[in-house]
Amino acid sequence: MATAMEKQVFGGEHHSGRAARPLWTAMKRGMLGRCPHCGEGKLFCAFTKTVDKCSVCGEELYHHRADDLPAYLVIVIVGHIVLGAFMAVEATSTLSTWQHIAIWVPLTIILAVGLLQPVKGAVIGLQWAFYMHGFGGEHDVIDPHSGV
Repeated sequence: MATAMEKQVFGGEHHSGRAARPLWTAMKRGMLGRCPHCGEGKLFCAFTKTVDKCSVCGEELYHHRADDLPAYLVIVIVGHIVLGAFMAVEATSTLSTWQHIAIWVPLTIILAVGLLQPVKGAVIGLQWAFYMHGFGGEHDVIDPHSGV
């Protein structure tokens, strides 16, 4: 027979009484620029500006708090790709400094710009799936001492 500790589930939606939302589906939908709830409506009305509300299902999206996380994640992803590729090319060839600049600067810019919107969409999908920042119907608690 299982003890009380073995039966207890910690964290997640088990304690909130809310239905679990599909995390990977929501993140994939967001990454594709679609509403994390229905997957049909557009998530962005401009390059990184989200719509206030899904035009298909009516899910409110204005209150997301992606903030700087997408940019930090893009820096980490692009940094690993470009640095790894640079080191591999440098170890196997003898390119001049100008050739390296001609390769790595445009590649870095293209990857960073190309990944920013999908990463932001995935972060919004994650927030929606975990009922974060207003996606659960409640407002964020503001700390009066933080100035936020």
